[in-house]
Amino acid sequence: MNTINLATPHALQPYWDLTLAAVRADALRIALDWKLFDLLHMPCTAQEVARQLQLDPDNTGYWLELLWSMGLLVRDECQSVQYLNSALASEYLRADAPNYCGDAWGFRLQGLRHFGSQLGDQVRSGKPSGQAPKGAGHIDSWTAAARVQIAQEQRAVTVGVASRLMTQVPEFHSARRLLDLGGGPGLVAIALAEANPLLTGEVFDFPQTVTVAAENIRLAGLEQRLQVRGGDLASDPIGEGYDLIWCSSVLHFVPDMAATLAKVYAALRPGGVLVSAHAEVPATAEQAQRVMPYYLSMQMLGRHVTQAGDLGKAMQQAGFVHIEHYPEVAFAVSPVSVLVARRNVT
Repeated sequence: MNTINLATPHALQPYWDLTLAAVRADALRIALDWKLFDLLHMPCTAQEVARQLQLDPDNTGYWLELLWSMGLLVRDECQSVQYLNSALASEYLRADAPNYCGDAWGFRLQGLRHFGSQLGDQVRSGKPSGQAPKGAGHIDSWTAAARVQIAQEQRAVTVGVASRLMTQVPEFHSARRLLDLGGGPGLVAIALAEANPLLTGEVFDFPQTVTVAAENIRLAGLEQRLQVRGGDLASDPIGEGYDLIWCSSVLHFVPDMAATLAKVYAALRPGGVLVSAHAEVPATAEQAQRVMPYYLSMQMLGRHVTQAGDLGKAMQQAGFVHIEHYPEVAFAVSPVSVLVARRNVT
C-alpha cells in the first residue's frame, strides 16, 4: 500500500496565510492596548487575566491560546493552566522593558493598514505628487515619532545593527568625527560614540527633531562630544571634515538623489566613509516580497526606492570608491541594503 502525503500545503496556503495574519495582528494589538504583557510578568490563569482586565473568561482563554501559538506566551500546565510572557515578549513588549517596542509596532501597523485601505484608489487614480511634504505638520509628526516610536526601533534594532556593522568597517576605530545624518533621536550616534571613546560629531535633522536628539545626548552624558545641527538636508549645510557618516532611511525622501550624494561626498574628509542603510528592491520575487509591502507606499508617493544595485551605481557616479555591499541586512520591518562607501584619498 502506497503512503499518501496528505500534509502538503495547498498552493493557495500562502494567500490564506495573509488573511490569518490579520487576526494575529489584532490579537497582538489588543494585548498591547490592554497592557497584557505588563500583567503576565507573573504567571496567571485565563480567569485571573479576565478578572483583572474585566473580560469574558472563556474568550480570554481562547485569545491567550492564540498568543501562545504565536510564541508570545508560554504555558505552565503543572496545575491549572497559567500563562507567562515568553522571553521575546518580556524583552520587547512589556512597557517597562529597556527595549520596549510596542508603540513602534502599533505605529507601523496603523500606517500600513491606512495605506492598504487606500491602495485601490491610489492604483486607480495614479500616484500623488513625488514632492515630499514641506508643511510643519509633517515635521511635527516626524519629531513626535522620533521621540517615541523611532526611538524604540533605534534602541531595540538599529543600534545593534549599526554596532555590528562597524565591526566590518576598518576605519571605525580610527574615526574621530561622526555625522548621524537624519538621525532622529540620535541613539545611533550615542551608541557609536560609546563604542569609540575618541569619536565626536553631530546629529543632523530638522530643527524641531534635533531637540529630541539633544535631550538623549544629555541623558547619555555626551554633551561634550556630540552636538546637534538643525536644518533641511536639501538646502542647508551639513558640515564637513567627517571621518564617518551614518545615513539610514534618509535618501528615500530627498528631492534630488545625485545632489544629495554629492553633498554627502563633499562632507567627508579624503578617505572618509559613508555607511548607507536603505532598502532596494531585490531582483528575485522571494526576496522582493520581504521589501515590497513596506516600501510600496513610498514608491507610490514618488520616493526613491531603487532597484538592487542602482544606489551603488549612483554612489560611484558621485565619486565614491571601494564600495562594499551587504544586500540583506535585518532592520526593523524590512531588510535593507547596506553600502559602505569611501571618499577617494586624493
